[in-house]
Amino acid sequence: MAQGSKKFKAQRPGISKKSHQNKAKGPKKGGRLIAPKKTHVVEQQKLKKGLEVAIRNKIEQEVTHKASLKLHKPLSVVKGAEREDNPGAPRPGTSSK
Repeated sequence: MAQGSKKFKAQRPGISKKSHQNKAKGPKKGGRLIAPKKTHVVEQQKLKKGLEVAIRNKIEQEVTHKASLKLHKPLSVVKGAEREDNPGAPRPGTSSK
């Protein structure tokens, strides 16, 4: 058995241990941004998505224009209100049955 007091290294007066204490332990909060391996594929997907949206909008405009020409009164397209709350929540005035 060891007898006597333990020996410690002398510390320099200018250095403190606070830098080690402020370090967060465990995983960091928030999402991780992982760079894609194939950036050109991501760019192609963005372009494809943009073209799909543009084509869909153009088709919708053509259909509404043709429908308004066929009717004897002007056609008014009513779009649903954009809701920012829970998309899975039931709409007021509709039954869940």
